[in-house]
Amino acid sequence: MAKLYEKYESLFQELELASSEKQFTYSRKPCIGAMMFFALQHKDEMCGTNGLPLTPNSISILGRSQILKTLKHNGIAQHIDLVRGKHEKLIIVFEYWNYTLNNIIESGGVSIAQIKHLAHQILSALAYLNKRGIVHRCLSPDNILYNKHTRQIKLYNYGIYYITDSGSEVNFPIGTPKYMSPETLVQGLNKEYISGPKVDVWSLGIILAELALDRVLWKELNLSQTFRKILSLIRGDADNVFERLAREQDNLETYKTLPEDLKDFINQCLRTNLDTRPLPQLLLDHPFLSNSQDNNCPASSPVGKRLLLNSRSLDEIYYLWQLAGGDVWREMKKEGLNRFKPPFLTTLKIVTREGQWVGETKDDNIRYDTRVVSLSIDSLIDRLAHLPPSAYFPLFESEYPVKRYLDKDKEKDSLTPLPLIIRERDTEYQFQRIVRFSRLLEAYPYSKVMSQIIKEAKVDIPPYLRHKVWSCLLHVKGNIEDTYARINKEKWTPTDRQIDVDIPRCHQYNELLSSKTGHTKLKRVLKAWVASHPQFVYWQGLDSLCAPFVFLNFNDEATAYACFSTFVPKYLHNFFLRDNSAVVREYLSKFSHLIAFHDAELANHLSEINFIPELFAIPWFLTMFSHVLPLHKIFHLWDKLLLGDASFPLFIGVSILQQLRETLLSSGFNECILLFSDLPEVDIEQCVTDSINIYCVTPRSITFRTHESEHTLLEGAHLQQHNQSLGEFCSSLSSADLLDLMNTRLRKPKALVIDIRDNDEYVEESIRGSINIPLSSIPDMESTDLSWMESSPELNILFNNKGSVIVVVGGDDSMRQAKVARFIIRLGFPKVCYVHEHVNTFASYGVLGPGVPS
Repeated sequence: MAKLYEKYESLFQELELASSEKQFTYSRKPCIGAMMFFALQHKDEMCGTNGLPLTPNSISILGRSQILKTLKHNGIAQHIDLVRGKHEKLIIVFEYWNYTLNNIIESGGVSIAQIKHLAHQILSALAYLNKRGIVHRCLSPDNILYNKHTRQIKLYNYGIYYITDSGSEVNFPIGTPKYMSPETLVQGLNKEYISGPKVDVWSLGIILAELALDRVLWKELNLSQTFRKILSLIRGDADNVFERLAREQDNLETYKTLPEDLKDFINQCLRTNLDTRPLPQLLLDHPFLSNSQDNNCPASSPVGKRLLLNSRSLDEIYYLWQLAGGDVWREMKKEGLNRFKPPFLTTLKIVTREGQWVGETKDDNIRYDTRVVSLSIDSLIDRLAHLPPSAYFPLFESEYPVKRYLDKDKEKDSLTPLPLIIRERDTEYQFQRIVRFSRLLEAYPYSKVMSQIIKEAKVDIPPYLRHKVWSCLLHVKGNIEDTYARINKEKWTPTDRQIDVDIPRCHQYNELLSSKTGHTKLKRVLKAWVASHPQFVYWQGLDSLCAPFVFLNFNDEATAYACFSTFVPKYLHNFFLRDNSAVVREYLSKFSHLIAFHDAELANHLSEINFIPELFAIPWFLTMFSHVLPLHKIFHLWDKLLLGDASFPLFIGVSILQQLRETLLSSGFNECILLFSDLPEVDIEQCVTDSINIYCVTPRSITFRTHESEHTLLEGAHLQQHNQSLGEFCSSLSSADLLDLMNTRLRKPKALVIDIRDNDEYVEESIRGSINIPLSSIPDMESTDLSWMESSPELNILFNNKGSVIVVVGGDDSMRQAKVARFIIRLGFPKVCYVHEHVNTFASYGVLGPGVPS
């Protein structure tokens, strides 16, 4: 093991020495591109069949574009993001190289072997897209990236036809005119016509014809002339279009020298009859492409300094680039693309009596612009330059070889005490957290790693990986895709009507969830849950509860369903039974007990004005606050909630009341109703901190419920032996918790025990350290007048222990203990509870002894 440590130590020393060099050239930097277009605007005040305003096309496009993030293929550029702006502006962010196939065509001299290799790569990428239901429609040399060193191609701009619903949500035609198929031109701007995969085969045929003939077709023709040339190909020999193109270009000699299998391949691509034109997948089996994978093995990239940032994914780099100050809108504006004319400058000058418009000027910016803006990541590279190589490759099994290097960078430790919102916006901190979590998540569900994930999650969870971390914290594993696929999510059920009503009102400020795709996904996950849990019914609020999981796992419905299905039984066990009244009553009763335990003054005030939790807290707990808080606050709240047990939401509720405490104490019933009709601003970070603090000082039996899950009941069987009346104002304490509070072996007792039995019983045998305030000595339980105890030493002890846990014990009638506990709370004492059991039941624990006579 020592040799292994030395090996790692030597490796990190070499990496650090290399990183300190100032003069170098990177072998390759990640390159990200962006392009902008406009969605079609709806006419003002247009509404759908449900009477609600139509969803903007830009939001529909945004929702549909998310599937592009799931596409992984060597032959397509990675789709990174789609950003929505004002005036229906959209920016597509994607992997980009500055060299395209158009540069190859213009330079000429492409060999047959290279054509074969290019054709195979393009067809493989097209076949992959077709399997995912996507048609490129924009295929042209400008939309095919080319790596001069590896001879690899990547298709880009392949998703615009799909995400715009076959072009119906934009006001421009999709495609490059010269490479459009004849049937596409014949249909013109017909929005009802939907192109199939074969239109891309025609485009490929034109591209290969240009490569094979070493000519750019119709270079000198204008747009209308080009259209006529393409449409003229329909007439004549439909099986030999390639030869006709060669004749038109006066390049028949070159055509005759080409291999027959290449000619046949291009002619099949250029068949004017759509029915006989083959699909990309079928063309991969053409004789021309035989052994194409063995030809032209990629050349190695030029040697240079290795950029450590290349070890991270492009979408992660883009996320960090944004944290480092990157802004796609600013980059577009630098290139003159993010400019918009004020409406005043585009108004009509003259409208004739016949209705003719004169003087209208259109904003050129709303037209489709194919220009790509390259986003430089140099600022991110400079921002992370000071990090040691060990930050990119953390080790967890042993800290010895990396400890000295990690200790050099104190930023993580110095940032941890800062507010969460600052940590989430700090580039270096988020980078280290992402790298650290990524390594741990790769090893999940290995049991030793799970404890490390929980440990890291207690610090914070990076937003970039929140969806994966939540899945781990909920112990989601196994073949969840198959489980989800087996559920019938299409069958109509009576709950569909309510779901259809709820979803259009669920977190509609969020662009993804308000999109048509978001509505569909949320409905499918909800229907899957209802179908797979026949013992439960759909309650209003389930949509809000499910929304965070759907948003975080927008492209993975199976994981969203698995998380939701695990979350509900853990924190809302039996809440969605057809008759859930007993479950809800007990939960709210425990909430009332918890309020009284930690804030007697507030509990007394709410009781006086009869403002009970049933009036405000049901939406809190039924949706785990997701109905009353926006998503960005829910994420931070649930980051900690998922680390707690089923009782932790109760403490969150108490902490929210603590933030509103001063307002509540000065308000009457009507004012409180108005206050909670629209929950005021809540500091979530403070709420989480207070919840954890309250949780840590609260005995477990205070929140013990009989309607918890069987697993929780088994774990807490020793905490409660009696069913407490739901109407009691204060909570009961288990004997196990009392013994823990009275443990004097290692510390001072945390509780003051008040024995309410008669003095003779108390003197005979009582809990050591307890005081005696007989029930018979209290003249009026409803009064706060303590004149009857002015000279009592017990009263002095009681007030000296205000703030400590006060436990009332007595005989067999637990109602007597409950009344005295309520009386003490009425006096303003917090942390008051009582024990059901008779004092004599503690005899076997060695805590009893003779009491002091009064």
